[in-house]
Amino acid sequence: MVPAGTSVAVTGTFARMPAASGDDEVLELLDRTVDAVAAALDRFADESPERWRDGGERAGQYALDLVADRAALDVLDGAVLDGSPVGVLSEESGLRGTDRPVVVVVDPVDGSTNASRRIPWYACSLAAVDGEGVRASVVANLATGVRYRALRGGGATRDGRRITCSDQGALSGAVLVLNGYAGAHAGWRQYRTLGAMALDLCAVADGTFDGSMDCTVDAIHPWDYLGGLLVLTEAGGHVGDLHDRPLVELTTDTRRTLVTAGSAELFAVLLDRRRSMPPGRPAPAAP
Repeated sequence: MVPAGTSVAVTGTFARMPAASGDDEVLELLDRTVDAVAAALDRFADESPERWRDGGERAGQYALDLVADRAALDVLDGAVLDGSPVGVLSEESGLRGTDRPVVVVVDPVDGSTNASRRIPWYACSLAAVDGEGVRASVVANLATGVRYRALRGGGATRDGRRITCSDQGALSGAVLVLNGYAGAHAGWRQYRTLGAMALDLCAVADGTFDGSMDCTVDAIHPWDYLGGLLVLTEAGGHVGDLHDRPLVELTTDTRRTLVTAGSAELFAVLLDRRRSMPPGRPAPAAP
């Protein structure tokens, strides 16, 4: 069981554990949920194109977020894993059923501002969490269809092909993906800022980028990073919080500041550089 607020994993590189029986069933549920979200957004775009950029019910939310969340919950509500209904922690609809053996952490549309403007870097991110941590995850780019999957102890794939991280160890040779604005060059070769944390982590996992750095201050939640986190660690990468806080906490108010890298050498350098940056401020909500 995973009670609300309980940490079930530690920072740094996660321990590699054997895949569990029933993992195919977990992945199948996550895949069905992604498929439902993608289909719902396609219908929304076809039937109500004038509403594609509309706001939702709170600051930073879009109508498309609510459409995607309803589609995800239609699949997850009543779903059964390990003999019990699943719990859900969703960015859009909150937390329910954290006393259940498996809780699915849902970001229906990670990068919804990108989605609202048709910038093809936004995803549905799902992570199934049990008493040992993140058990399985699926992150799908909803614009391109590229799909990442990972199983604890079973590796990570991109569209069915096994992926591994970059082995770049020197900061001077590294190309990074940043969340937010660094404020100054910190010695890396180049960087990009793309706007969807789940896909950023997956792009480190498949070697597109050598590492990532969150330049905001405690602005990202578990639904932003847990799906990509398992993909990254199963691809051999390293991830940690700026203040060494646990990464797997099932609460709506958990916020973290992440640094990642494919290699241990680059991870250590990036963490040190991030800790030496000026304090900065949290990222503003999308209009």
